[in-house]
This record gives sequence, structure tokens and C-alpha cells, in this order.
Amino acid sequence: MEAIPYLAALSALAGLGLAGYYYTSVKAASPGNDRMVFLMTEIQKGAKAFLQKEYQWVAVFAVAMMILIAIVIDPLASVSYLLGAVLSGGAGYAGMTVATMANARTTEAAKDGPAKALPIAFRGGAVMGFAVAGLALLGLMFTYLLFVEWLEVDKAFEIVTAYGLGASTIALFSRVGGGIYTKAADVGADLVGKVEAGIPEDDPRNPATIADNVGDNVGDVAGMGADLFESYAGSIIAPISLVAFAGAIGAESAGDDGVLQFFVFPMFVAFIGMVGSIIGSFLVKGGDSTDSKSLSKALHMGTNVAMGITIVGVVAGSFWIFGGDTFPEDKPWGLAVSVIGGLIVGWALGKTAEYYTSDHFSPVKKIAQQTETGPATTVLKGISTGMVSVAASVVLILIGVAVAYWGGQQALGSDNEIGGLYGIALAAIGMLATTGVVVSVDAYGPIADNAGGIAEMAELDPSVREVTDALDSLGNTTAAIAKGFAVGSAALTALALFKSFEFAVATASGGETNLDLNIGEIDVFIGLFIGAALPFLFAALTIDAVGRAAAQMIEEVRRQFREIPGLREGEPGVIPDSARCVAISTEASLKEMVIPGGLAVVVPLIIGFIDVDALGGLLAGALVTGFALAIFMANAGGAWDNAKKYIEAGAHGGKGSDPHKAAVVGDTVGDPFKDTSGPAMNILIKVMTIVSLVFASAFV
Repeated sequence: MEAIPYLAALSALAGLGLAGYYYTSVKAASPGNDRMVFLMTEIQKGAKAFLQKEYQWVAVFAVAMMILIAIVIDPLASVSYLLGAVLSGGAGYAGMTVATMANARTTEAAKDGPAKALPIAFRGGAVMGFAVAGLALLGLMFTYLLFVEWLEVDKAFEIVTAYGLGASTIALFSRVGGGIYTKAADVGADLVGKVEAGIPEDDPRNPATIADNVGDNVGDVAGMGADLFESYAGSIIAPISLVAFAGAIGAESAGDDGVLQFFVFPMFVAFIGMVGSIIGSFLVKGGDSTDSKSLSKALHMGTNVAMGITIVGVVAGSFWIFGGDTFPEDKPWGLAVSVIGGLIVGWALGKTAEYYTSDHFSPVKKIAQQTETGPATTVLKGISTGMVSVAASVVLILIGVAVAYWGGQQALGSDNEIGGLYGIALAAIGMLATTGVVVSVDAYGPIADNAGGIAEMAELDPSVREVTDALDSLGNTTAAIAKGFAVGSAALTALALFKSFEFAVATASGGETNLDLNIGEIDVFIGLFIGAALPFLFAALTIDAVGRAAAQMIEEVRRQFREIPGLREGEPGVIPDSARCVAISTEASLKEMVIPGGLAVVVPLIIGFIDVDALGGLLAGALVTGFALAIFMANAGGAWDNAKKYIEAGAHGGKGSDPHKAAVVGDTVGDPFKDTSGPAMNILIKVMTIVSLVFASAFV
């Protein structure tokens, strides 16, 4: 059992090795003609420039947090915080670098059909997937071994938890900053290009096209990678911190008998999930058909195999780690049930997202039908679709919570206070155990989207765009599925971290202070309402930020069409000033991300230093409304996007028709929903919870 953290670290190294192998494989493919290489290079330069500037801005915030943590908690906690932040940023940068290299290569491969293009796009995404999972797990195992096992320092678990806070900081700003960037460019390009000028998406005449393609990488690759890095690390930290802060189920330290198992079992689940993801990734192969069902089956083969391996491994591992006389009920399979329950609910959340966002099902088709009567009814139908999806997702989460709680109680006995809670924390790991392959499938989407843009801008044969469009349409659905996994795990992880916070408050005060979450108490009631309002305020700030940045982009595109002779008409030799549009998106997004990003950290600190009970109410309120808003926004936005693509494929009059223009408006409304505000919600609720946990001792 003592070897499990080392096994997990070795599996992380194997994942990083696989990322290196896929990088070499993608690099070996042909990037196409000179025009395609030029476009690829421009996108890569823009993405790298943005990330470097973003990280410079975030570094200022991170240094301030490090100083605060060193003073208030422990200097070693600031080291752990820095490690989490650096590795999260590094994973995002590495994944973005490869994604911007894989786009033109996917376009070139699409000339030979989806059988060649799909594997390249997937492998480009897999570099991101395994860089995220590998670095997150390796860094966490190193932090645990160093501070808990080797040095046995005081406040060891607060120091380990600070690693998750570092990852959360990068994730929050990457999601918000990248999301504002990509949607400002996307909205500007669509509204002026497709609606006003009547030119195709990704047309080389459109000055915002390069910025739009850059945005896909900084938002949907680097931002999404940082998001899943934080989610994955947080899901492993949650059960470990729960056991540690709850008094380790009657024991005092990680070395005591009957306690080590509870620390290493989450690591074992991560180890098995990593092995399953590595094996599953080799099974993704494209066929000759551009039918989205065939492509979906090929792409999801890896995920399904990884899940199967994880289920078998977790059952075996539960009996190995908890066999003998560990539990009074002698039912170690209960913890396996908790993990598997989380895995299945995560998969079901993804399938629910697929139902509400795929054009194979009625919700998207009904939105497309509403475009016949204009943009207003299109927007209304998208909003109602997103709201309905919340109800289905809440039911699934509650089933997952009930199953996981029951499993934990079966294992530890119904009279054990934290048995069920430990089971819930394990369910969050179950959802994200196969992070390597889940992120691979998600990051594939922006690569396919970029490949389509390059095909259009390089003026390749329409058959190439047909293949890339088929890949891209599937990418929208895979993105919605990954968001389902992320927000589902966020709810469960936040619940476990919330209980850890409760125990940490009691521990820090020597048992004299316990959270009182009776909503009849005025301070808890006030905190509850502040927490419920925060996700709405956060969403409003980020949507406004997209609107302001998009307005600048729209004016710039209009100016270039107006002032550059022959640009709109596509005269030979006349090219747009794409660099100016890239600069607008970069400057606007960096300025606009500061207030929403700071809000998530500053508010819980202020409330916590004023009243700990109010902070408990705030965390509870934010968890509920944040989860609901995240699901609503992600699914509504995805549904609008695919309704537009459904029409562009020929339904309801096809491209250029009035229904198409209405669908573009719906998609524009949905852009900040699904790619800025929605995805940032799950980080918001976890950042507030983990900040509260790390600073619990300071509050009391």
C-alpha cells in the first residue's frame, strides 16, 4: 500500500511519455502548402503571445497570494501553491502549442478523408489530455510524498491543499481570460462577416478570422486544460483532506494503521484511470464516413474502454486495499460502488449534454425550427432548452450523491460520520478518473474547428471543408460532454471540500468553534443569499466583458471593410489587418478578466474574516446556483451553436437564408454562455471552497 503514491507518480510519467509520443506523431505529419503553413504560424504566434501576456498578469496575482499564504498559513504552503500554479500553466501552454501545430496538419489529412484527419486531431488533443492528467497527478503525488511522507511537516494537509488552490488560480483566469478572448473574436467575426457582409465563416477577407482561430486555442484548449487540471487535482485532494481534517477516522496521522488506506485509495483510482486512459487512447481510429454517428463512435471508443478498465481495476483495488478487518461491516466493495457510481453519473451527465446539444436529437432540431420565425423565438427556445437540461442534470447528480453516500456507509458502517461523505468525495474522482482521454476528446474539437478555418482561408477544395465540418460538429458535442464531467465533479468535490472546511474550522479552534448552518441564524441567511447571488454577478461581469470586447472587434472589422479598398470584394492581393484584431482581443480580455477573477478569491476571504458561519452559508448558496447556471449556460450555448450548424448543413434554407441569420444571432448569444461564463462557474464554486479551506485556520 505504501507503494501506491509511487505507482500513481509512475503512471503520471507514463502519461507524459505518451503525450511526448503523440507530439512526435503529429509533428511528423505534413502541414500542407505554404498558405496553410502561413495561417498555422499566424494562429500559433497569436496564441503564444496572448498566453505569455496572460501569465504575466496572473503572475502578479499569484505572487500576492503566495505572500498572503506564507504569512497567514505557512511558507511551505506558498511553495505548494506555486507548484500547482506553474504546472497548470505549463500544461495549458504545452497543449496549446501542439493544438496550433495540429490544425493545419488535420486540414492536410482531411484531403484524404476522415480516416486520416480524425486520428491527427485526436492525437493533437491527446497531448493536451495527457499533459494535463500527467502533470496534475505527478505534481500532487510529489507534494503529498514530500510534505506528508518524507518531511512529515506540521500542517501537511493544508500545504497539500494549497497545491489545488494554485491550480485553481490559473484555471480561473485562463478560463475567464481565454473565454473573453475567443468569444470577442467569434462574435465580431460572425456578426459582421456572416450577417452584415454575407460572407462565409472563416472567409480570408474577414479581419477577425485569425483572431477567432487564435481564440479557439487560448480559450477551448489552454483554458479548458487548466480547468480540467484543477478539477482533476481537486477531486483527488478532496477525499484526502476530508479524512485528514476529520481526524483521519479516529486516528491522528497518515502513518497510523487503518488510515493510510483512506489516503492512498484516491491515488489508486487515479492510477487505474491513467492506465485505462493510456490504453483507450490507442483505440481511437477514424473510418471513411463523415457521418457524425460513425465519427462519434470512433472518438468515444477510447473513453468507453478507459471507463471499463477503471471499473474493473477499482473493484479489485477496493478488496486489495481494504481487505481483512479494516471495516466493521467488512464490505470494501462499498467504496468501489461510490467510485463507479461517480464514473457512471459523469458519463450520464455527458450523454445528457449530448442529447440537449447534438443535432441528432429533438431539442436542437426544435431550436432550428424556431429560426423560421426569427431570432427572438430562437433565443427563447435556446434558453428553455438550457433550463430543462438543468433539471435532468440535477436528478443525475442527486442519484450519484445518494449512491456514493450509500456505498461509503456500506463500507464504513452507518454510524460513521464521514463514511458517506468519503464515498461522495470518491465519486468525484470516479467522474474524472479518465481525465487523460476525456480532455483528449475535448481538445480535439478546437483543432478540428481550426482545421476548417484553415481550409476556408487557404481556399481549398470544398470536399476538404466537408470533412473538417463533420469533425467540427462532433467537437461541439464532445466539448459539452467534457463540461458535463467538469461541472458534475465540481459539485461533488465542492461538497467534500465544504465538509473538510467545516472540520478544519473545528480543528483550528481546538474544537471550540463549529459551523452553525441553521438558515434561521441571520448571519448564515445573509451568507446564503450572498453566495446565491455571486454566480449571477460573475456571469453578468463575464458576459458584459465579452460584449464590450466584441463591440471593439465589430467596429474594427467594419472599419477595415470600409477603409481598405477591394477587401470586401476579395480583390487579388488585398489582405486584411488581422494583427490589429488579435491585439484588440488580447488587450480587452486581459483587462476584463481581472475583476471577475479577483471576485472569486477576495469575497470568501472578506466574509471569512468577518464571520465563519456567514462564509458557510455563502459556500452553500454559491454551490447550488453555480452548478445550475453552469449546466444551463453550457447546454443552451451548445444547442444554439449546433442548431446553426444544422441549418448550415442544408436544413431550413441553408446558409444565407433568414433562418440562418436568426440561428447566427442565437449562436452569438450562446457563445459567452458556453465558452466563457458557463465553464468558469465550476471553477468559481471550487475556488471559493478551496480558498475557505486553506484559510480556515486564519479565520478562527
